[in-house]
Amino acid sequence: MSDAEKRTFTDDEALAFHKYPTPGKIAVVPTKPMATQRDLSLAYSPGVAVPVLAIADDPDLAYDYTSKGNLVAVVSNGTAILGLGNLGALASKPVMEGKSVLFKRFADVDSIDIEVSATDPDEIITVVKNIGVSFGGINLEDIKSPECFRIETELQELLDIPVFHDDQHGTAIISAAGLMNACEITGRKLADIKLVLNGAGAAGIASLELVKAMGVKPENCIAVDTKGVIWRGRTESMNQWKSAHAVETDARTLADAMKGADVFFGLSVKGALTQDMVSTMAPNPIIFAMANPDPEITPEEVHAVRPDAIVATGRSDYANQVNNVLGFPYIFRGALDVRARRVNMDMKIACAHALAALAREDVPDEVAAAYHGRHLRFGPEYIIPSPFDPRLIWYIPPFVAQAAMDTGVARRPIPDMDAYRESLARRLDPTAGFLQKISGAVQSAPAKRIVFAEGEEPSVIRAAYAFQSQGLGKAILVGREELVQENMRLAGLDPADVELEIINARVSRHNPEFLDFLYGRLSRKGYLKRDVQRLINQDRNSFAASMVALGYGDGMVTGVTRSFDQALDEVQRVIDPAPGGRVMGMSIVLAKGQTIFIADTNVTEMPEAEELVEIACEAARAVRRLGFTPRLAFMSYSSFGSPMGTRSAKVREAVELLDKRGGCDFEYEGEMPPELALDPHARENYPFMRLSGPANVLIMPAIHSASISTKLLQSLGEATVVGPLLLGLSKPVQICPLSASVSKILNMAMMAAYERPLAEAEG
Repeated sequence: MSDAEKRTFTDDEALAFHKYPTPGKIAVVPTKPMATQRDLSLAYSPGVAVPVLAIADDPDLAYDYTSKGNLVAVVSNGTAILGLGNLGALASKPVMEGKSVLFKRFADVDSIDIEVSATDPDEIITVVKNIGVSFGGINLEDIKSPECFRIETELQELLDIPVFHDDQHGTAIISAAGLMNACEITGRKLADIKLVLNGAGAAGIASLELVKAMGVKPENCIAVDTKGVIWRGRTESMNQWKSAHAVETDARTLADAMKGADVFFGLSVKGALTQDMVSTMAPNPIIFAMANPDPEITPEEVHAVRPDAIVATGRSDYANQVNNVLGFPYIFRGALDVRARRVNMDMKIACAHALAALAREDVPDEVAAAYHGRHLRFGPEYIIPSPFDPRLIWYIPPFVAQAAMDTGVARRPIPDMDAYRESLARRLDPTAGFLQKISGAVQSAPAKRIVFAEGEEPSVIRAAYAFQSQGLGKAILVGREELVQENMRLAGLDPADVELEIINARVSRHNPEFLDFLYGRLSRKGYLKRDVQRLINQDRNSFAASMVALGYGDGMVTGVTRSFDQALDEVQRVIDPAPGGRVMGMSIVLAKGQTIFIADTNVTEMPEAEELVEIACEAARAVRRLGFTPRLAFMSYSSFGSPMGTRSAKVREAVELLDKRGGCDFEYEGEMPPELALDPHARENYPFMRLSGPANVLIMPAIHSASISTKLLQSLGEATVVGPLLLGLSKPVQICPLSASVSKILNMAMMAAYERPLAEAEG
């Protein structure tokens, strides 16, 4: 399958992503207010003169008065862009902007891309040397080998800030971390392993240098390039960097080198490693096939001949992905925070050890959410941490910072490492990647068939198209085929690019089966058979829900053309509540530093105490399935009886009912206002509170309070609200807001696809 066939997006979608709503992926955002004349006077003239003079007297004060200390330049000349080759500096700009986005997303490092129109290493060195004073670090990217070696080495000597070529060292660090863990699992020591490297380019050479510095013996390492083994005395296609890794050996081909090898590092091309070669390796072989987009050999091919092998690749759809995003953001985070002069070998080794150690620890709930609630454990299928692990930001940088301090390259040592870790944990929003986690989990699970009931609507068509093209599952549109395809074309989508299944409810071959099923449910509820036939033919919610109820779909999305209440009534004619379930709505509020679940936001207008208990239990189950540990707070305007009112009495009674019931597997407390539930300091006057930390599930006393609070947060831009999610039905159904955007419909479809495996896992 070609790369174009594997992609989950079209060329037009990629171009539109980079063009709208604002060209590019990065922007400059002020960190100080600019609302008054005084603000402007402080920010520029005359106030700016004060820090100017201070920095002139002491250049280190630039770290205190400017953004230098959190600013990295991503520099490239475009001579080795991804797998595309030498396309020039300007063509590399989308990639470098993307790198800058990753710096910000994963480590809160500000970054600006700089493309240099030069291929002469001396010119590049001169340019970066002269602008280096503006930055706290330089990340070199997509510069071809062997020039990249010289550029990095000389710039590091010329500049007093870290210079790091991620194409070399990022892959080296992540693979070294995985190697350490693979050796631990197989009972090996680094000093004893025999390692073969295929691909003696920038990443390959750097990987060899790093593992040798960590204890792998040079004489046990054989490097192979396109001309064969790099042996001592070879003259063809050699340079000083390859020569440093030449060894005395009789092996001349990769096949020769692989005999008896413990470890294979591949940074070359698809198909370079064969099953015959793998079969000649030592017991429990370790194979890192890291060529992108296709590895030197797939894990399936390896395990067909060597089921005892541990395999890593550069691909996200296989276990043990060697992903550079696990390294460079956190290396620079640690280096910047101690104002390091360079990233030295000790800092790289420290990062590798930290990543290896993190993979051996218990995997948190947030990572489980990215894998459908499947709790990963250290072992052959998990030797490298997940990029979704929220601990990376506070776990890795302290190791890097400590190594910088220990080796004397830190200008500002960190006196309290525990406090530093706490500050890092607060630095990033742990819920910023919530939807990406759900998306990744859905993509990695067996594809689910999601029925889009309002399949003729342009926004629904676009969402279904995106759902299937992004690999989230199979989209089924309910509608008239001609109209669906016409609206698809009007939306700029080519029906030939993504083959969506379209079912016309009126002429479907399933009509007789659906009629019998639904008439059996409704015949004693005032419906004649012709009424039910009309529902099947004309009401797409009835038809779509019947598809899901009878197993022709795994989940359903609706709500774009009618109100939540109307859509829910139509769905409930067909699909029953889950045994012991409570039909309700739950909104997910993604705010800075927190994920808050709010229930019930849509179904029971004024719940009684018993209903509040059911809502609480259903919400706790859902939150746990999403990978979080539920801590419930029953909301009220009163604080434990002061002042008392009708609604607060219902809430108080609900808490008492839970107390009497006992055996709850979740924390709960109430009645209380939001500040007591969410702010630990506000709870100091209530030492009897039972919550071990801030609440993450808010049980509202009525729909109006739940709906107003979530919509107010969303309208003010203080939070992102996902949902409300529909809970408690026996089949996955999600109801979008009326006239929902494409992204909201897509998110709800993704949640419907995510819900089924969660329910299966729970059952």
